[in-house]
Amino acid sequence: MSLSLKRPLAIFDLETTGLNITKDRIVEVAIIKAFPDGSEEYFSKRINPEIPIPNETSLIHGIYDIDVINEPTFSEIADELVAFIGDADLAGYNSNKFDIPVLSEELLRVGNDFNVSDRKFVDVQNIFHKMEQRTLAAAYLFYCNKPIENAHNALADTTATWEVLKAQISKYDTLEKNIDFLSDFSKAGNYNLLDFAGRLAINEDGEGIYNFGKNKGKTIKEISISEPGYYGWMLNADFPLYTKQCLKNEMEKIKKEQVKEQNINKERKKINNVTNKIENESIEDKLEALKNKFK
Repeated sequence: MSLSLKRPLAIFDLETTGLNITKDRIVEVAIIKAFPDGSEEYFSKRINPEIPIPNETSLIHGIYDIDVINEPTFSEIADELVAFIGDADLAGYNSNKFDIPVLSEELLRVGNDFNVSDRKFVDVQNIFHKMEQRTLAAAYLFYCNKPIENAHNALADTTATWEVLKAQISKYDTLEKNIDFLSDFSKAGNYNLLDFAGRLAINEDGEGIYNFGKNKGKTIKEISISEPGYYGWMLNADFPLYTKQCLKNEMEKIKKEQVKEQNINKERKKINNVTNKIENESIEDKLEALKNKFK
């Protein structure tokens, strides 16, 4: 396997209190950080979510309230976590739809400005589904020819995900061995998404659009004009914090474009007024002006 890395790749997995991106919390995080020189570093911590872990969730990942009661809270480990990730690109299994959004929510919640705008995201599940249509356990068995031990343990799942990704790029000649290609290939849907939840996207013209509900496919700009209350509704509704942040950023861009357009129109109006004034001057006025100029 020869994966071409321009910068580190952080392969990670989260165990949480549930599947609600905006409300549930992280109880365990594990990261394998792969470097361009082939070396690897590991980060693994359990976290006190500060809310009860539902029993049905604990039965899946094996982490109960008593297991994390004395563990640090997310706010206490956030800086260490972000420092470990550094400038790395991110990879995981179903990470574009779940792990990255959940991590972003937690970081925004504690006021940590984790920059994701210039990173690549490789979702191993999307690659797998496009190639074979299976689950993580089946992917591991299919690509690595062995069953996962300790499934739903964050480090075990992270290790399995990393091994599956390496096996995928070894198996398929059509998969280029670089993060730019893998990030693009592992995207779901036809649009480039603005947010991790997939509520906002970029259309072929490079415009921000809504990617759900009654306004799906319509630009944020046109809806801000035809239905100005929609923006406020989204900010107050139960959408992920990162989605709201992306929407705010788009609206700021739209406002700046509108101000710029207004200024251009003002300048055009001034020029037109001067032009009209000149055109309306009589020949006599123009001759008189020339005479006065050369006096």
